[in-house]
Amino acid sequence: MPREIALLTNPAAGKGRGARARLAAIERLRSEGVSVRDLSGKDADEALDLARAVVADGAEALVVVGGDGMVHIGVQAVAGTATALGIIPAGTGNDVARYFDLPRKDPVAAADVVLRGATRKIDLARSGTKYFATVLAAGFDALVNERANRMTWPRGQMRYNLATLAELRVFRPLHYTLDLDGQQLVLDAMLVAVGNGPSFGGGLRITEGALLDDGMLDVVVIKPMSRGSLVRTYPKLFKGTHVTHPQYEHHRVHSVTVASPGITTYADGERFGDLPLTVDCAPGALTVYA
Repeated sequence: MPREIALLTNPAAGKGRGARARLAAIERLRSEGVSVRDLSGKDADEALDLARAVVADGAEALVVVGGDGMVHIGVQAVAGTATALGIIPAGTGNDVARYFDLPRKDPVAAADVVLRGATRKIDLARSGTKYFATVLAAGFDALVNERANRMTWPRGQMRYNLATLAELRVFRPLHYTLDLDGQQLVLDAMLVAVGNGPSFGGGLRITEGALLDDGMLDVVVIKPMSRGSLVRTYPKLFKGTHVTHPQYEHHRVHSVTVASPGITTYADGERFGDLPLTVDCAPGALTVYA
């Protein structure tokens, strides 16, 4: 069991669930005699600065309260260090929590996972100095995120539903150049996804079969298909059964470079960077309470 924990919260996560989860987690951790350093940044940049400061100070554990966006911040701070990452899920998607079967609706039970102290070492994906834990979206799904971010109404999941419908009306396959461990592919596709883990977006298993500790990245290409076929295939992503579609292509690599004009990528649900990007596997870069 860790003796001292830095707890970093996004109080707005999950429509206020983050603030409630924070209080429940702190009470549970302190009841077991753990010293809790309570942190909350006013925005993502300040939260990352706080996280990096406590890790540099030698924190034994950094526990984040929120969704995949908060995990993304925590990962930037602890990757490649001796500080373990704990997760109190309080977001909408919570894909990283799904990876480790963490309780997603019970912050006290999630705090108990940290208290037990069992850890697992997993890979991360890395591009330059930035890391991600889940999936890099670099196609139709990234354009939906961009459109949704420009919208001021409505709030929540409905904004993404409307953005998906709007993007679907105008979307055309994108032209990609890929470098897969030195093998170059030039093709048109609906999307390219680079997975460290198997899912994103609240359980969409786009990179089905991806393992967290195999030292490899999973690159999925969805080749051009009709709008109707795309709509029919979408529900299959929740079970990973889309892998039988003839327009699905899967590669396992140590490194991939993705290039396509005008695309801003998303990873862990956060804006990550403009293409072209080179992504490498960082084996064993993260220690997580699991």
